[in-house]
Amino acid sequence: MTAIAFFTAKLEFQTDVSDVAKALASDEPGFVLVDSRSRAAWDQGHIPGARHLPTAEIAARAGELFDPAVPVVTYCWGPGCDGATRAALAFALAGFEVKEMIGGVEYWIREGFPVRTPQGEISAAADPLTAPTGMPGGPVCGC
Repeated sequence: MTAIAFFTAKLEFQTDVSDVAKALASDEPGFVLVDSRSRAAWDQGHIPGARHLPTAEIAARAGELFDPAVPVVTYCWGPGCDGATRAALAFALAGFEVKEMIGGVEYWIREGFPVRTPQGEISAAADPLTAPTGMPGGPVCGC
């Protein structure tokens, strides 16, 4: 595989938290965001606007819960977890167009985006080692 093919494929099948946040802030993001973690993890905190479907349930329930014509973006804990990759594969096997959100909820939080918790919606200041700070409209890497 050439470098061009490899990096083209990565961009076709992965997205990052800044791009997802920007899309979710629009009127029509063009995808449904799916948290593939356990119920306990979802209840602890999740990305506002996300839908919950644990990876183990995707094969049986994706078709009844989601429109196959609408692309899906999966996420899990973070870069040390391949749960979003397994979830993306399960959606792809079910016939969905799918991308994996790299960085997971960990980098969502580290970039200062809000999380819905039992106490309400919260957000922390962006980690200056993972996201630019002090930018209008929130942290965006500008890549």
